[in-house]
Amino acid sequence: MKNIKAAIFDLDGTLIDSMYVWEKVDVDFMMQRGIPVSKEYTDIVRSMFFETAAAYTKDKYGLDESVEEIMQTWLDMAHNEYAHHIQAKPYVVEYLKKLKEKSIILGIATSNNPYLLKPCLENNGMNGIFSCICYTSEVGLNKSSPDIYLYTAEKLGVKPEECVVFEDIIEGIKSAKSVGMKTVAVYDSSNDDYMDQIKVTADKFVETYSELLDEMDQ
Repeated sequence: MKNIKAAIFDLDGTLIDSMYVWEKVDVDFMMQRGIPVSKEYTDIVRSMFFETAAAYTKDKYGLDESVEEIMQTWLDMAHNEYAHHIQAKPYVVEYLKKLKEKSIILGIATSNNPYLLKPCLENNGMNGIFSCICYTSEVGLNKSSPDIYLYTAEKLGVKPEECVVFEDIIEGIKSAKSVGMKTVAVYDSSNDDYMDQIKVTADKFVETYSELLDEMDQ
């Protein structure tokens, strides 16, 4: 893509194969409280930042736990997987290094939490690759709003139109495009229900990063 100075990556489902963890956390957390997990619930919380999702869960199901207690329970349930087992998407590290060789500035825009993100990046050889890591909790809005992408672009010192955003969810793709950013949709099986919409909305769709590496070598 021409005139691109920076690449902004989502984390879960885009850089790493981690969505299974959150599906498991959802099920285990609800089962422990005798609450069935609905698709409506998972669809709503999937693009929320952490505190909003916890507050929504507390209010929807009338839980006695505080928002802080719910968040800490989720983090503790997920931490072992992020720290020891979650793997990067195939070829993503090679692709990131290629981008850096071409002087593309790299950033992360995520709804996740530093407690989980930092050990996961280190274990997968991505520590130190990104110039900044930004969290939706810093802007107070989920990825249905473009604020997290604009905030990350500002931190990277580039204009929105100089950015390409890599995402796996339709909400993020739409938001990034709404402020003039280019978008690359990365396949993740957790979004199969939205795949047709993702493919027609994003500027580019890839099954794996090997496709992008092949293009760079041409």
